[in-house]
Amino acid sequence: MKEIEQVSRRKFIGSSALAGVAASFPYVAKGENLQSDTIRVAAIGLGGRGTGAIGQILDAPKDLEKEKGIRCNTKLVAVAEAFPEKAAGKIAGFKKKYGEDRIDVEGRIFGGLDGYKQAINEDVDMVVIATPPGFKPQQFEYAVNQGKKVFMEKPVASDVTGVRRVLESAKLAKEKGLTVGIGLQRRHEDRFKDNVQQLQDGVIGDINLLRVYWNGNSIWHRAKQKGMTEMEYQVNNWYHFTWASGDQICEQHIHNLDIGCWIKGMYPVKANGMGGSEMRMGGDRKLSQIFDHTFVEYTFPDGTKMYSQGRHLKGGWSHVAEYAHGSKGTCSVARFIEPFEGDPIRVSGSGNGHYQEQKDLIETLHKGEYYNEAEYGAMSTFTAILGREACYSGKEINADELLKKGRDYAPGIDDYTFSTTPPVVPGEDGEYPVPAPGIYRPFA
Repeated sequence: MKEIEQVSRRKFIGSSALAGVAASFPYVAKGENLQSDTIRVAAIGLGGRGTGAIGQILDAPKDLEKEKGIRCNTKLVAVAEAFPEKAAGKIAGFKKKYGEDRIDVEGRIFGGLDGYKQAINEDVDMVVIATPPGFKPQQFEYAVNQGKKVFMEKPVASDVTGVRRVLESAKLAKEKGLTVGIGLQRRHEDRFKDNVQQLQDGVIGDINLLRVYWNGNSIWHRAKQKGMTEMEYQVNNWYHFTWASGDQICEQHIHNLDIGCWIKGMYPVKANGMGGSEMRMGGDRKLSQIFDHTFVEYTFPDGTKMYSQGRHLKGGWSHVAEYAHGSKGTCSVARFIEPFEGDPIRVSGSGNGHYQEQKDLIETLHKGEYYNEAEYGAMSTFTAILGREACYSGKEINADELLKKGRDYAPGIDDYTFSTTPPVVPGEDGEYPVPAPGIYRPFA
């Protein structure tokens, strides 16, 4: 794999808490060699993205040999799933497709909210963390402390406390030479890498405005089953609770925000925004507490702006894209560049970033190299949280102050069990609390 360079023109945020964190792509350096050519994997969470990532990790060796002559193997040897009965069908499907010699999890399927520790403690080389964002910081920390390589889906946290924790673990991973991949897969797609490089090289001059969108349809909800505790219900419906998901701006819109920060090579220093919960689940606050629409104005250190739209609305305008506006032209990111003078430029390169990020990861591990994406994964997550807190509060929020004093949405989360009372519970009217702009306070 070609060496990945830091962005040469990267700029740093000049505040104390954010100094030294840039939005560039990570380096590749020499790391520890694996004990064998078989990479033994533990899956923490086998929902949609966990299942997808494991399938891509199991597929990667075939294409790496075909494309690059690299011979290696991957094997699933442990699983942690809060609801282990959900994992049974996924595991059976893997065995049917890949064979029982590559799916060897007998006696190593662990349930509950602390099963991740048992899975990580197994003889594994790499841990795939694809759990609700609120649980990822402690799981990542535990994996790094145990010396494991990690692939962790985005976002990496649901609150500022979690972001700080991930940043600390990222430093330790770097000291140990542990590969950390983060599921911001656009950074592994040739079309994005090519386009962002051209923008950073000045193809449309100075970037003075960015617009980013994740406007989609309504989302899933799972009915409460008889005998479920409130914690079981909320974990099973994690998207609908801020402490578990971080809200839509974190869970999905982070992709677009990450691209904007990558293009600029910096992170916003402040944000103001607006949003609310009008049509989420038909306006039924007995089912969800998160917003269904947000709009944020971010300000970068150089004074330029990024405008952000995030929405879940059935029947509304669906649009997922990023746009850059420069002094010499405009760009629909990963699609085309339109200079004010000259012909449009069609961006080259393939997509399928979810698969490419796993091939890059497996290749790097096989070669005994490492890279660490945790820092920009944490800061792009923080950018989403900054926007969310601006929308929740209706106030302009300083990023440095928020990173130092932001709220802990799930205090004591390391000790949560299915018998624990969740951080939010329904009121007497059966409704979950929804943040009220002008009243909500973003700081601890």
